[in-house]
Order: sequence, then structure tokens, then C-alpha cells
Amino acid sequence: MNDSFTHIFLDAFLINNFVLCVFLGMCSFLGLSAKFSTAWRMGVSVMFVITVSGVLSYGINLVLVALHAEFLRIITYIVIIAATVQLTEMFIKKVSPALFRELGVYLPLITTNCAVLAVPLFQTSRGYNLAQSFVFAVAASGGYCAALVLLSLVRERVELSDVPSLAKGTALTLVLASILSMAFMGFAGMGSGG
Repeated sequence: MNDSFTHIFLDAFLINNFVLCVFLGMCSFLGLSAKFSTAWRMGVSVMFVITVSGVLSYGINLVLVALHAEFLRIITYIVIIAATVQLTEMFIKKVSPALFRELGVYLPLITTNCAVLAVPLFQTSRGYNLAQSFVFAVAASGGYCAALVLLSLVRERVELSDVPSLAKGTALTLVLASILSMAFMGFAGMGSGG
């Protein structure tokens, strides 16, 4: 593929945002967006995992292609992701036990986050080189983090508002997420140029 870095970045970050346009990674998106501080830290953790696993998956894919063992892609991608998540989890537990407790079950569940696995699969199917894979991983994970942070900021603002009890909780969160999704769908026109 001869996609420019700018096109790859804008496509993954805005036009086809994994959370708001492709609807991947919704569990942690809805579960950890109640507070900005938690959302930001989870977003950065996911960014790290996606970026590292995306780059490592590119290298592993080259080895698998050389060995004619492409059928092992998914399992090797999952192993890379699980190892990266485990290292991230150990680092956070050591550096900030409070954050480790705050992220709770969502931190190890990064391993099963479909957005994390989608990055290596998409970059492989699109035939990206190493630099393009890196830009794609950073943009996709940055888009995930941006969506998580945006929803957390809106939810914190709504908590200060007088909302009818019928609309509070999950119903309001889903409405807010759908409004953000529609806003990001507006970027779809950016990708239709020549």
C-alpha cells in the first residue's frame, strides 16, 4: 500500500475511529468513562499496549510469512498482546497500586479487547510496512484514548447537571456515546476525496 502517513493517521484516529465508528472496544469504553482520571490512564495503557503489540506483530508477521506459517497469525498476535498486557499490568501495580486497584478487572481485560487485536489484523490485511504499522497503531490507539476521554469529560459534566432520574445511568451513557459516535461519523467525508 502506498498510503501516506497523514492519511493513515487521520483515517484511524478520526474517520474510522475504532470505538465511535467501528464499534470495537465498547466494554472498557462504557465501563471506564465515568471519571476523567481513570479514563485517561486506561487510555494511555491501551495506547501503550496497542502500539507495542502492533509493532511486534509486524515483525512476527514477517517471520510467519517467511516460514509459510501464516495460519499462526492470530494465535501469535494474541500471545504478543497478552505478554504486553502482563508487562503493563506489572508496571502499573509496582508504580501505582491505587491506579491498579482503580482500573480493576479492566486492566487484564485489555488482552481480550477486540480493538487491541484489530490493529495487527488490520495492518496485516492492508499490507502496511513497519512505519505505516507504527503510525496506524499510534493513531488507532490515540483515537481510542480520545474517545474514552471525551466521553468521560461529558459524563463528568452531566453528573453536575440536573438530569431526570429516569435518564440517569446506563441509558444516559448510551445516549451520550451515540451522540459522540454521530459527531465522529461526520469525519467520514474527509476520506472520500481523491
